[in-house]
Amino acid sequence: MPTVFFSYSHADEDLRDQLEKQLAMLKRQGVIETWHDRRIGAGQELGQVIDDHINTDDIILLLVSPDFIASDYCYDIEMKRAMERHDAGEAIVIPVILRACDWHHAPFGKLLGTPKDGKPVTQWPDRDEALLHVARAVRNAAGRLSGSKAPAAIGPPPSQAAITAGDVTPSRPGPRSSNLRLSKTFTQRDKDQFKADTFEYIARYFENSLAELEARNPGYQGTFRRVDANRFFATIYKDGKDVARATVYLGGMLSGINYLQGETTSSNSSNESLSVDADDQMLFLTSMGMSSFGREREQKLTQEGAAEILWGLVIDPLQQRHSW
Repeated sequence: MPTVFFSYSHADEDLRDQLEKQLAMLKRQGVIETWHDRRIGAGQELGQVIDDHINTDDIILLLVSPDFIASDYCYDIEMKRAMERHDAGEAIVIPVILRACDWHHAPFGKLLGTPKDGKPVTQWPDRDEALLHVARAVRNAAGRLSGSKAPAAIGPPPSQAAITAGDVTPSRPGPRSSNLRLSKTFTQRDKDQFKADTFEYIARYFENSLAELEARNPGYQGTFRRVDANRFFATIYKDGKDVARATVYLGGMLSGINYLQGETTSSNSSNESLSVDADDQMLFLTSMGMSSFGREREQKLTQEGAAEILWGLVIDPLQQRHSW
């Protein structure tokens, strides 16, 4: 059975946990086994155990982010050894782009990244869909290994590089389950703060999008006007004539983040509404689906995904108008 090694920065541990959950079906089917440094037992030599896996595991996932690239251990030791084995045909390296960063110029930049088109996981409207792309890439890689583990490649002597104390959480030695993830809890304060942060993100998203729309499309002008801490207006003009107007506000009757066509100071109606929800690992946003007839209601939206849904309500009619 092919073994999968996670090379990642501990700053991305939450995303690694979410990815491992998405790989659960492959593990249940006996398609793969997974390993990462949180499985190192008490009394084991940290560098030695990691080197053993980086030198023998069949599939190596590089969980790429700014923190991954900035980490001397991840980049200079794990990634370089992974690419040596990939180039020698001893392992399959898959870059998993977690967060936006300048990864195309790295040694693994020549490889096809996942999710689709190398779009970072955190920029997908539905994070589960992004991680599903990764799971499919791992399944495909395991299939290319013909479902049987090749003899362990003989690698160079174990690296003497040290890991800082406390970087790995000790756990009990010996055989054990990999199902060790515990549920996280989120307070109402956490949810309220996430909602407020998301509103600010959407405001910046609209302001920047309006400016870029104007720069790219002669004859069009975009205006962003912040009314107060909880409301902004967005207007698009074509040759001086308004062709789209929108209000986005926080709170009101529906209590979430709300979109309304036109400019209004009323908080009693909405064409679309976003609310904050949580699973056992993260906070996310959900759409009421009023503008899409419920099609987007089940998606776990990131802040960017939520902003893109609301921006789409402004721009889609203009794009359809010119689709001929």
